[in-house]
Amino acid sequence: MAEIIQERIEDRIPELEQLERVGLFSRAEIKAIIKKASDLEYKIQRRSLFKEDFINYVQYEINLLELIQRRRTRIKYSFKKDEIEHSIVHRVQGIFRRASAKWKDDVQLWLSYVVFCKKWATKAQLSKVYSAMLAIHSNKPALWIMAAKWEMEDRLSSESARQLFLRALRFHPECPKLYQEYFRMELMHAEKLQKEKQEFEKADMDMGNFDHPEEILNGELARIVYKNSISKIKGAEFHVSLLSIAQLFDFAKDLQKEIYDDLQAMHTDDPLTWDYVARRELEIQSQPGDEQPLTKQARAVEVGQREERCCAVYEEAVKTLPTEGMWKCYINFCLERFSKKTSSAFLRGKRLERTMIPFRKAHELKLLSESQCKQWIELLLHRDFFTEALEVAEAGIELFKDSVTMWQMKLQVLIASKSPDITMFVEEAFVHLKPQVCLPLWISWAEWSEGAQSHEDTEAIFKKAILAITGTSSVTLKDKYLDWAYRSGGNKKARTVFKSLQESRPFSVDFFRKMIQFEKEQESCKMTNLREYYERALREFGSVDSDLWMDYIKEELSHPLGRPENCGQIYWRAMKMLQGESAELFVAKHAMHQAGH
Repeated sequence: MAEIIQERIEDRIPELEQLERVGLFSRAEIKAIIKKASDLEYKIQRRSLFKEDFINYVQYEINLLELIQRRRTRIKYSFKKDEIEHSIVHRVQGIFRRASAKWKDDVQLWLSYVVFCKKWATKAQLSKVYSAMLAIHSNKPALWIMAAKWEMEDRLSSESARQLFLRALRFHPECPKLYQEYFRMELMHAEKLQKEKQEFEKADMDMGNFDHPEEILNGELARIVYKNSISKIKGAEFHVSLLSIAQLFDFAKDLQKEIYDDLQAMHTDDPLTWDYVARRELEIQSQPGDEQPLTKQARAVEVGQREERCCAVYEEAVKTLPTEGMWKCYINFCLERFSKKTSSAFLRGKRLERTMIPFRKAHELKLLSESQCKQWIELLLHRDFFTEALEVAEAGIELFKDSVTMWQMKLQVLIASKSPDITMFVEEAFVHLKPQVCLPLWISWAEWSEGAQSHEDTEAIFKKAILAITGTSSVTLKDKYLDWAYRSGGNKKARTVFKSLQESRPFSVDFFRKMIQFEKEQESCKMTNLREYYERALREFGSVDSDLWMDYIKEELSHPLGRPENCGQIYWRAMKMLQGESAELFVAKHAMHQAGH
């Protein structure tokens, strides 16, 4: 092994001599490079190999290349690249080849190889790397696409890109992404040929070598890809994705029309088709050919007319296809338009009207999903339509009896409308729902009670909730209870609640940190109380939370009544309790603190 390493180092001598001779590195730096290279070579020549050693070697060589570049720029020396950089690049490629042969399945390693070659190697060398990678990872469509894009965009070789896509489709005959990118590539190729033809004609040059048929220039190859792809991959979503790609190319109007017509003919029963057709109306001007700049009011009217046309298509769609999915598309469109900001009160009003229509109609047909019921109630509450919001919430509960969301939405309506029936309603909800899902209802009820009822009533709600909600769901509730106690009765009340809950596991770290913070906010902050809170917190989280231990140490050091002599004992307790990374993190933080950072 020593002979191999010596041979590798000797191979470096010509480039190192050149680096020193031209003044890019000093003799001392050359010696340091030889020493480092020997260490790195030893690691990749030993019997038990580790991927990290190869990566470190490659990274060192890349850093060396970048340093050489910077020094060349500084001294304005650009010669001897074959003897220096090319030698290093060749060596790095050798390291990558060994590593990728040893760890064939590591895609990230292959991608690092590709990135290196893109920056430092020739295009021919990178092409070979792609070929080697795809021979092993032919089951990954994304790698085929990456290689084809590089052939098309960097090597400017449409034929090579096409061959890669065709090979990829033999491995993945039903991969939508491959067809989409292949379709895009053929359109880009046609566009490129058209531009070349225009340049020839503009320069009045001989077009003898430009023998591409008119069909190719008009995107016939892309059309063939489109036809093949829709025969293999069904569904409106894929069809729409191809149409969206075709619309990026102005010359492909005929192809766009063909895809659009096929979409309407083949996928009439798919909500996505109708959704796409309706949204197209937004792009069509009401008065084509009028190039006069519009006033703000006229522009608002114009947008309103486009949206009206969209809604007319949706109205036709829900008659033809009266499904929940179709109503969802209609409602989502109206909500999107309603959420768009506008300074026109007229347009805002129209959008609100249009949004209410599909909600009401879908509601009558009982075709609203749970999430859409929630959206509608929120919209009604935002507009202060309390009576209608209550009707929708009640209907939602009828349709989705086990949904805590619907019960909570009705509670929000009752709270917003200042109903006297809130307590009775919540108790009814608890009868119908499982206790473990009722946390949002308990929290909303308690928050309402805090503003509308006495402290005693609110505390009674929290106490009932603590008994009803168990397990991890209760953690949030305990934090809320503690917050309320501090707001309503200060530190004394918070401490009472803390003591009443201190054995009701589970807790969050925040539960204890809140008490520590409350104590610190007092004029007479008691160290004995802080110690109690830290000790209780460490009993629960001392084996995982290194920050708690550090904060405890800092508290003993900074508090007027702290005992710095306790810090050593706290440190050793932490070292016993913390495990793995937490212990390492604690040691690092403690060292930083001692160093004054």
